[in-house]
Amino acid sequence: MLTQQRTQDKAGMEPDNSSKQSFVTVTEVPGSLASKSQMSMAMSRYRIAAGLSEGKDVLEVACGSGMGLGYLARSARRVVGLDFDPKLVEIARSHYGDRLEVQCGDAQQMPFADGSFDVVILLEAIYYLPRAEDFIAEARRVLRPAGTLFICSVNKEWPDFNVSPYSARYFTLRELSDLLTQGGFKPDLQVGFPVAAKSGKARIISAIRRLAAKLGLIPKTMAGKEKLKRLVFGKLTPMPVEITDEAAEAQPAYSASADSPISDYQVLYAIGRMDEAAKTA
Repeated sequence: MLTQQRTQDKAGMEPDNSSKQSFVTVTEVPGSLASKSQMSMAMSRYRIAAGLSEGKDVLEVACGSGMGLGYLARSARRVVGLDFDPKLVEIARSHYGDRLEVQCGDAQQMPFADGSFDVVILLEAIYYLPRAEDFIAEARRVLRPAGTLFICSVNKEWPDFNVSPYSARYFTLRELSDLLTQGGFKPDLQVGFPVAAKSGKARIISAIRRLAAKLGLIPKTMAGKEKLKRLVFGKLTPMPVEITDEAAEAQPAYSASADSPISDYQVLYAIGRMDEAAKTA
């Protein structure tokens, strides 16, 4: 674990990403076209995050272009964004200016002092981390006693699941639960976006999608996927620079158990809570 002094010394330093693949092509950025379901998923995870953030000091890790930072800031006391990709950080900074702090840094070695935040958020990004357990340890370090860690991820057990480029590892609900427990958090597990009964046409589209994924034919970039989404969903909506309640309708989350595989929900939510005894252990 990094000492507080070492972490403070690293504050403001930005990682050398010159040889790294840019995540811009696989990240939702302002103006990229999204389906109604995609917009609703974004709204739903930020609605949950906002509920955890009220009156708190909040860090969103892998914040991307920062579309949710302003939404969180409406109820939080302080919001900071962190992302590994300098291009995404620049998009966020250019929008928020002096309103919010956005830093460039590694989720697995964060440039913040011990006990800097009450809430740490990681949305649809844990599968990009080569060492997710290091992120959990870092989240625990930068959180204050009784802090909260919120992770949202696609469900790899969902039959229509498709691997994203640059991903390292996807987690089941059981694996997320174990990751949080081993990292000193008490997990609260939830799921969202139930898989609805499909019509004949929907079943055919689903079968084609699975075959395309198996054969590696699904486009690797957001721009490439837009063409496919137009065919399946019809009219698409541009992603906003800053998300608002009007962007889409949030869908409910449901309590879940990790005792058995879960294939009938598309999204996993894992909320890790830590008490003072766990923090000082």
